[in-house]
Amino acid sequence: MLEEFAAKDSRIKVAYRAVNGHISATSNDALALASGEFAVLLDHDDQLPAHALYMVAEELAAFPDTDLIYSDEDKIDEEGERYNPYFKPDWDPDLLGSQNYFSHLGVYRLSLVREVGGFRTGLEGSQDYDLVLRCQARTRKVRHIPHVLYHWRAIPGSAAASTDAKDYAQTAAERALRDHFASVDPRIRVEPGLFPTTYRARRPLPDPAPLVTVIIPTRDSVDILRRCLESIFLKTRYPSFELLIVDNQSSEPATLAYFDELRSAHKARILSYPKAFNFSAINNFAAREAHGEVLCLLNNDVEVIGAGWLEEMVAQAVREDIGAVGAKLLYPDDTIQHAGVVTGLFGVAGHINRNIPRQHPGYFGRAQMIQQMSVVTAACLAIRKSVYEKLGGLDAEHLPVAFNDVDFCLRLLDAGYRNLYTPFAELYHHESYTRGSDTTPERKARFAREMDYMQQRWGQVLQQDRAYNPNLSLFSLHSELAWPPRAVRPWKKQ
Repeated sequence: MLEEFAAKDSRIKVAYRAVNGHISATSNDALALASGEFAVLLDHDDQLPAHALYMVAEELAAFPDTDLIYSDEDKIDEEGERYNPYFKPDWDPDLLGSQNYFSHLGVYRLSLVREVGGFRTGLEGSQDYDLVLRCQARTRKVRHIPHVLYHWRAIPGSAAASTDAKDYAQTAAERALRDHFASVDPRIRVEPGLFPTTYRARRPLPDPAPLVTVIIPTRDSVDILRRCLESIFLKTRYPSFELLIVDNQSSEPATLAYFDELRSAHKARILSYPKAFNFSAINNFAAREAHGEVLCLLNNDVEVIGAGWLEEMVAQAVREDIGAVGAKLLYPDDTIQHAGVVTGLFGVAGHINRNIPRQHPGYFGRAQMIQQMSVVTAACLAIRKSVYEKLGGLDAEHLPVAFNDVDFCLRLLDAGYRNLYTPFAELYHHESYTRGSDTTPERKARFAREMDYMQQRWGQVLQQDRAYNPNLSLFSLHSELAWPPRAVRPWKKQ
């Protein structure tokens, strides 16, 4: 068959190895035959749609300096039925460190592939993961085509059918990641993720660990505040932090007595904010008084679960290109309250994966992986103080209560920073106990004003979240398909 096809079409080149080189050495032989500018990887039993290479060529014509391209993908069974589409986010090196989401369809500039030495033997099973890790270390010119341009065939024994089919691929992937992170920082440890074919890069803290100022606005409801603070004192392993409690007009004797107790024990500084509630202004006020190099904005209705929560957030926040870092927040029933915020959901923004169980993977595992998110909630947010000040803090004028974290995170993106979500900092969020509900006429009017401001301020940007695929719905918290489809021309984001 090979000879027959080669005779029919001069573009088809066939070479034979004397010995079995497995996929890495064999693929390198194929690269040696290649005369094009780009290589597209296709497994021998998978299927390309007819328009796949056209759309790749169209993307390259529009963005000719591109080095790497990937597309969305789905699976195809033995009967030819397509299912389980993966509609991916735009380029995210942290998600790539958690999962080989680049995978299919993968397009590589050949000169770059040759520059990094092609496929490495010994990485069979994850040889393409290893290749893209080495290539992306030398370029940031990566494009995403939000269309399914690859059908991954699921047959018995294939990795598409079961992640257990090729357990050696997991071992090879961990080695590829260890080698990659060793060139970034040899202290980074690579561990298996919560699910097969997912991984965790555990980053070290600086030595010495920077002082963190934990900022907690509060008003009365002393039992709520006490639970929050005691969980911090009893469970937080981080070696260097201070607590700033911002008292917004508390009047209950028990609360005032607790403040005195905290002062006398030197456990916290109590700052008085005697004006009307304004979440943005309160945090900005406290940030100016903070001694820490890193700020952690924390709601008073949050409860620490694991000892390493602050270590994980600070280890991410001190990275030069990182802006805000958000945690996984849980309702008391162990379902997810926050695993990242997607803009455009229900008008302005919404919490993706809300109400799913604590350890549920979410959409293709993304509830349980470190990754870039356009927005994270300020209910638990870590950021370097210098970056917070550079951005001018939260918008106290236009967004005193709602959406101030959304606006702040979008401004961080505009300034060139990336925002991260990590599921390895877990806390309970007993949501909005002390603020009350937004059901009064005054609060409804205020919320409407803030929503209107966000839509005017950010416009179409809200509809184009780079961490969320345009084939997915803006009216679902669980990554359901958009209808009508949103991935229509022009979909390209500059």
